[in-house]
Amino acid sequence: MSTFSEYAALARQLADQRRETDQDAAAEAGRRHALHASADQLAQRLAGQSQRLGHLGRALGLPDDPPPGPSGDHPGPAVPASIVSGPGPSGGRSGGAPGAGAVVDGGAAAAPGRSGVGAYPPGTAGGALVALPTAAGVPAPRAGGVDPVAELTEARRLADEADRLFQVTEAVARHPPLLPTWSPLSRALAVYAGCAAAGILLALVMLKAAGLGLGAGVLYTATCAGLPVLSFVAGYLVLGRWGRPVLGGDAPQPRFVPLGFVTCVLLVPLAQCGYLVLVRLTP
Repeated sequence: MSTFSEYAALARQLADQRRETDQDAAAEAGRRHALHASADQLAQRLAGQSQRLGHLGRALGLPDDPPPGPSGDHPGPAVPASIVSGPGPSGGRSGGAPGAGAVVDGGAAAAPGRSGVGAYPPGTAGGALVALPTAAGVPAPRAGGVDPVAELTEARRLADEADRLFQVTEAVARHPPLLPTWSPLSRALAVYAGCAAAGILLALVMLKAAGLGLGAGVLYTATCAGLPVLSFVAGYLVLGRWGRPVLGGDAPQPRFVPLGFVTCVLLVPLAQCGYLVLVRLTP
């Protein structure tokens, strides 16, 4: 009777342990499924950011990524490896033909998988260790005990930071490089006024050079007609070159042609007339 009681107690204990094991397995499967779903979502998000970055690079005129090599892989940088060989099974260096993951004397470890990829196992057969260089901004690979939840959280945080930087970059790229905080009308007026001021200075130089034999008709024609038109054309070209945003610059941008023409045509002759009147009135 005691044997049957012990058997029943052991059976119940075994059933409880099996139930707990099944629950743990189901929880682990759910956790893995959630991690895979989060990783897939993050991968899609990173793919979108890559397309966004490529669009920004093309808008800024940056060169595209280098074309893939003959094997379809992107050429990776040469990875120098410092190899420390441990004792083999016989107490010396591990011998034999170098295979996948073997260490060649004076060289680098032959990494299994694709060639040109700078990812080597932390250790190889025979106790060899490969020291990997750490690129700028890229964390070094951890030896072990990596928490996937923490890694996904960190990757999501970096993706959020990248989205924020994308928004800042796009906001800056949607403004023209010339006077980006000004309104289009104020920018155009400032550009045309600056070009008119340059024309006025050139007109004053020409008036000063009148005593060098320059005819009065040519002088007045150049200062009253040629320089205003030149100032207007210069302002128009400056607005077309530096008054367009990098993103969305394909759409026609207002250059306020009537305003620019009137500004340049009025300012240059008026300034010249004012200078001549001042010279006449000054004893």
